Amino acid sequence: MDIDTLHSQLFNSGYNVYSVIDGANAPVLLGKLAKYEPKHTCLFRGELSIEMAEVAPYMVKLEPDHDFTNWLLEYAMESPCCIFAQTDKDFLALRKHFRSFLRVESPEGETLHFRYYDPRVLSVYLPSCEEEENAVLYADVIKQYLVFNHEDKELKEFQNLLQSEG
Repeated sequence: MDIDTLHSQLFNSGYNVYSVIDGANAPVLLGKLAKYEPKHTCLFRGELSIEMAEVAPYMVKLEPDHDFTNWLLEYAMESPCCIFAQTDKDFLALRKHFRSFLRVESPEGETLHFRYYDPRVLSVYLPSCEEEENAVLYADVIKQYLVFNHEDKELKEFQNLLQSEG
């Protein structure tokens, strides 16, 4: 897959395209956000230490012809650093949605950080979701998740199975 094909698959749907980028897997991210200034937010709340800010997840609204988008797509093809989502919702709705499942509860009742924004995690997790989990991850907000698979060099699409049944 080349960058033009990836770009086309993301932006030809007519939906808004967002990415959640894992700062831990993109050590240059803060510099790129400062340089290109896309519309973005850290998904962790409050004041963060620089060490935490560098590894935090960031949600970015991607624009088709923006320099940041071009950089991210090239970077994402080389490093498993982000997931993509298509939606008809706005920035604030997406921020609320993506923040809502940063923490999950283990079967033992322990609160854990859920790194769903790591494409290696989401691409395994989504196909195994139960109905309740599926409802949380899509929540009538996300039309489709897209994850670049580094082994196959393809963009995998994950649609809400509950919506397609209706």
